[in-house]
Amino acid sequence: MVKRMTVLATLLLAVCMLAASAGEKKRFAFIFKSTGNPFGEKLMDGFKAAVEENGHEAILRAPDLPTAEAQIMIIEELIAQRVNGIGLAANDPDALQPVLERAMRADIRIVTADSAVNEESRLVHINQADPELIGRVQIQAAYDMAGGKGDIAILSATSQATNQNTWIQWMQEELKDPKYKDMKLVKVAYGDDLRDKSTSEAEALLQTFPDLKVIIAPTTVGIAAAGKVLTDKSLQGKVFLTGLGLPSEMAEYIKNGVCPWMYLWNPIDLGYLAGYALLGADEGVMTGTLGEYINAGKLGPKTVVSAGDGGTEIMLGAPFKFDPENIDDWKDVY
Repeated sequence: MVKRMTVLATLLLAVCMLAASAGEKKRFAFIFKSTGNPFGEKLMDGFKAAVEENGHEAILRAPDLPTAEAQIMIIEELIAQRVNGIGLAANDPDALQPVLERAMRADIRIVTADSAVNEESRLVHINQADPELIGRVQIQAAYDMAGGKGDIAILSATSQATNQNTWIQWMQEELKDPKYKDMKLVKVAYGDDLRDKSTSEAEALLQTFPDLKVIIAPTTVGIAAAGKVLTDKSLQGKVFLTGLGLPSEMAEYIKNGVCPWMYLWNPIDLGYLAGYALLGADEGVMTGTLGEYINAGKLGPKTVVSAGDGGTEIMLGAPFKFDPENIDDWKDVY
């Protein structure tokens, strides 16, 4: 009963404060890792929807290259523009801290989504799903595809991406289980979430490791690039692919057998949740305190939980499996 009253009180406070600010158009920005990333574009679509349905202006930015330096320049511009809040998918967990601290001193709220900064540089992080589950399920998929033995490789984004690195750590932890004794992780390659570089890295993995059985790409750019490489080389049934991908980009590779199945969540909802977290932070109803509830619009109430880095986060949900049986239902959605 007490918990229900807390939820209702929080929701009523959120409604009241949002209503109080009606007519006052504010500006909220989101910075993704780099341009040309379909996942990032969908995430920002969701962020924009959340901000605009509350009567405010959404500013969407992304640098040409996935570097901390490029994001710092954009953050400095947004500070000068006196935006009300900044959401971002960080290219580095620590390098952005000085500029984000300047932003917070300027009364700009900071929320991260997809890839976090350290806990001192944000109010809360919006997480796609439990990082442990994301990492472990991809190794489990590789095990099933490889028949329990053989070489596997990981094609990641950038070497500094916090989300990728956390997932990879859990992949390595999963591999410690004795059931994987006949499987070997031969390399972690980095395509920097750039299509051409991811393609080159996938090709290099095949050339360097002729006995490779599975490529795991926990990045939408990397998995799509690897899917094309394996298809072009007619390696269906010889080298398998799994990871995290957009249904619209991976439908071809799931249907032709290159990628028996893969996982993701809805990036539109991820951005939407980040938008509501930032709106709540600006209105003072979301402080990032453990156990706090926020109203996330169509997603309903969400709880602030403890994050692995000592800060707090809000979970969107569990990773979803896409396979030949359901890919046609999703490929035109995102």
